Amino acid sequence: MAGEAGGAALGRAAEKLFSLSGLFAVRKPKGPTSAAVLNLLKERLLAVVGIGKGTKMLGTMLAGSKKYTAVGMLGKATDTLDATGKVTEEKPYDQVTKGDLENVLQKFTGEIMQVPPLYSALKKDGKRLSTLMKRGEAVEAKPARPVRVYSLSLQQFQPPLFTLGKDVECGGGFYVRSLVNDIGKELSTCASVQELTRTKQGPFTLEEHALHEDKWTIDDIAQSLEHCTALLLGEPARKKLKTEHPGETAVICEDK
Repeated sequence: MAGEAGGAALGRAAEKLFSLSGLFAVRKPKGPTSAAVLNLLKERLLAVVGIGKGTKMLGTMLAGSKKYTAVGMLGKATDTLDATGKVTEEKPYDQVTKGDLENVLQKFTGEIMQVPPLYSALKKDGKRLSTLMKRGEAVEAKPARPVRVYSLSLQQFQPPLFTLGKDVECGGGFYVRSLVNDIGKELSTCASVQELTRTKQGPFTLEEHALHEDKWTIDDIAQSLEHCTALLLGEPARKKLKTEHPGETAVICEDK
């Protein structure tokens, strides 16, 4: 009887799960990749973050504006442009002042040209560049392309660390890792990302909409789907215009 009851409950849960359709946001902890978190969620629910018709909305949503908080380190460059990679270069940074950093940030606001990282989700011959790099295959850098930074400011400066505030807002196809790398070069040193948190993706914010792992239940996801999908469908037209600025890339990719 207990087995029959458990099976019936599981069947109802599965039926409810596969009846869901839409989008919801997930809080990704520091460390694992986005793919690893998605795989864990699949294992939990036998589904994906974009469920049913929601998977078709992902492209539009991911190409929209984003906001980040980032901590960079001066004087050290890595092959991945962040703390997970191997150190490739070290340079002095004692000459860099807070004023220097603030002045440089102004050069990276608006429409700029940016070279994507080699370790990225961009593809060559159908394979991710990051996968090819990990295999030791020779990979040429993608050409610089136009991206847009809507706002950028310095929140804290404690050499060698500097924090770019919560209003680092950018369009689709933008890499914060490339930004920090370019900032280091502009300051006649080098730099890499130490911490990176996406605080906003389209209409979704980290604090208000991203589900913690302990909320990865069918009921919580159903409630989040209803809220997030309605929010996405009702997003103001001005946001759409903002992310379709002339010349802005619409490449869909993710930063680590």
